[in-house]
Amino acid sequence: MLTAIQQAAATHLLTKEEIVRLLQTTEFDGPLFEAANALREKYVGNLVHLRGLIEFSNICKQNCLYCGLRRENLNVQRYRLTTEEILDFAAKARSYGYRTVVLQSGEDDYFTVDKLQYIIRKIKELDLAITLSVGEKSTDEYRAYKEAGADRYLLRIETTDQALYERLDPGMSFVNRIRCLKDLRELGYELGTGCLVGLPGQTLESLADDILFFKELNADMVGIGPFIPNPDTPLAAAAGGSFELSLKVMAITRLLLPDINIPATTAMETLNRQGRVVALQSGANVVMPNVTEGDYRKFYALYPGKICINDTPAHCRGCITGKITAIGRSISEDYGFRNKCCPL
Repeated sequence: MLTAIQQAAATHLLTKEEIVRLLQTTEFDGPLFEAANALREKYVGNLVHLRGLIEFSNICKQNCLYCGLRRENLNVQRYRLTTEEILDFAAKARSYGYRTVVLQSGEDDYFTVDKLQYIIRKIKELDLAITLSVGEKSTDEYRAYKEAGADRYLLRIETTDQALYERLDPGMSFVNRIRCLKDLRELGYELGTGCLVGLPGQTLESLADDILFFKELNADMVGIGPFIPNPDTPLAAAAGGSFELSLKVMAITRLLLPDINIPATTAMETLNRQGRVVALQSGANVVMPNVTEGDYRKFYALYPGKICINDTPAHCRGCITGKITAIGRSISEDYGFRNKCCPL
């Protein structure tokens, strides 16, 4: 396995069997994380890209069993930001030095194409890159957002096990999810995806398939996070995922896609107080601090224990900057687009 890690660092290839073996054992974790961190430094450098996250609606028409925003959860307090609030948070994000904002919401049909196009165009006037994370849409809708100025789109596959996907996402189609990802790629977005680690019924083999799917898709950004059971969902009693396994999935993804952007996810730090720092030292190069203000943070209740819900955006900016500089890294001052420099 040490030879496989070394060869993967050079060729960016691993077989499914090799990935499963790495996920099965802790014996090679040290060399794996070191190799991922070395590749991160070689291909994307020591700069950390910050993306300001605006969670603008927690209303969702979908009913995913693992998500606290699911349609049938009656215990979450719903909210929807006004256009003015969204633009105000974006302007503040720019004032804090962010060069990208991530507009994230549940699948809320109130935000029509015209509404989102207006918001995108106004934010582009602030000289910001825009990542959208608003779920499954039609090809024409994706095209309209791109024409308005959206740069990136984040749509996590969550799992590439079709049977598991459709069991955990009732009423949704795995085939349509793949269609969405392919549409986004063809329309010229920087494409972000990712998976949850530790879903009930998920196997190490399916996690290996997830990683190989990211490679096949040639995703520009991949977000990996542990599944954290929400008490207000049907999976409240599930065991949940682990920080360690999530970190390994992330590191192996870096070996196979060395020049992409990989966030140190908030969910990792929910399970480990130094989770984002450890992730940054194991292959990650992006952090997405929340720039949403007030009670909206706690109402966007994907999972329990979410960090920083009582902090201000200014405090979050200062806190994460301190953590990044403490490990010898610096904050990027550019938009942070992927610099494709490694052949597949």
